[in-house]
Amino acid sequence: MRRLLTILALFSAPALAQTIVITGGKLVIGDGSPPIEGGIIVLGNGRVVASGRNVTIPAGAQQIDATGKWVTPGIVAGFSRIGLAGVDAVDDSNDTSANTSPFSASLDVASAINPDVAAIAINRAAGVTRAVVSPEAPGGSLFGGQGAMIDTANDASPVTRARLFQFAEFGEAGARRSGGSRPALYAAFRNALGEARDYQAGRLREDSILKRADAAALVPVVTGVQKLVVHVESAADITSVLALKRELPALDLILVGVTEGWRVAAQIAAAKVPVIASAVNDLPGSFERIAATQSNIGRMKAAGVTVAIGMIDDDDTRQAMYATQYAGNLVALTRVPGAVGMNWDDAFAAITSKPAQVIGLGSEIGSLQPGRRGDVVIWDGDPLEVTSGVEAVWIDGVRQSLETRQTRLRARYANPKEGDLPKAYDR
Repeated sequence: MRRLLTILALFSAPALAQTIVITGGKLVIGDGSPPIEGGIIVLGNGRVVASGRNVTIPAGAQQIDATGKWVTPGIVAGFSRIGLAGVDAVDDSNDTSANTSPFSASLDVASAINPDVAAIAINRAAGVTRAVVSPEAPGGSLFGGQGAMIDTANDASPVTRARLFQFAEFGEAGARRSGGSRPALYAAFRNALGEARDYQAGRLREDSILKRADAAALVPVVTGVQKLVVHVESAADITSVLALKRELPALDLILVGVTEGWRVAAQIAAAKVPVIASAVNDLPGSFERIAATQSNIGRMKAAGVTVAIGMIDDDDTRQAMYATQYAGNLVALTRVPGAVGMNWDDAFAAITSKPAQVIGLGSEIGSLQPGRRGDVVIWDGDPLEVTSGVEAVWIDGVRQSLETRQTRLRARYANPKEGDLPKAYDR
């Protein structure tokens, strides 16, 4: 019996990543430092062992020559809902929002992440190795629930860290969910945190607005143990949220969206509140985005704000891979008279180490510094150029398949033979 259990344990245990050395490429650490020509990176036990120019190559390691290629950390999607929806318009396959649920803050997206949705493989093949995944707030609540960090590996265990943050809707969406006005929003928010304190003290009343599970889920937010990610867009709403931070200094705030952040960048920087911003909002799509400009991120960065790139309400269940294009746009802005963008090193950090740092996992993911998880991508060109492609991906030191449904369809129909096409195509 003991032998049988041992055999079963061996089959159930994850495969150990071998020692891998990648040499000869243009190595990007991802921490904002410039690329290293002919850099070397060593992966062992799923982690980065060493990286740089003068690195000792361990005996017996598998060596990969990346001469003429770019070697970078995997892209970290700063805000997404990837893995929560197979087909957005089909309710049965969409777990982004629980619109009719009586619960809100206690909802935990980790149980809904589906590694088999097509978007996971597509984004992995485009160099995205990790993603911040957030729920949407239900129609009647400010709070959406607890978000997670996931990986895009080809396995059944996608969750890197569950219950990483609590998500809340402020601004226009929050006002709608709170009864139709911003004063109602802030009253609901203060009441929710007050009821969380009551729960913590063991005196939550039976007539409380929050469910007990939701009050319990907000205790880590009240005490600053869990980050609170707040969706806010206008300068006025950003200022109001920063005032909440002064009123409730224990809150560990992150702002997401932040289209008009450039207008109050000095205040955001002074409050030391990091931002996960939408990179290409440049049209007044709503009243709270009237001052939209693609110079937003560059101006906030110049003011001293810690900024990462995210994609809230921007095809966020599918297209996390657009992050590289958005970062490239910020680099291009540096060549546009009157615009403010980012240099290449900072733009790439905004889609790798900065999202990891903002969400609290900078010591684990987002760069190729020693000790970080072995998430590595080899590109055939500059990763911020839309014409560049991915040649290889490792997650936790394990090489990943780049096959997707699209590549299988391409292989099937690139040179179709008689009998390969569906009957509907027969003449």
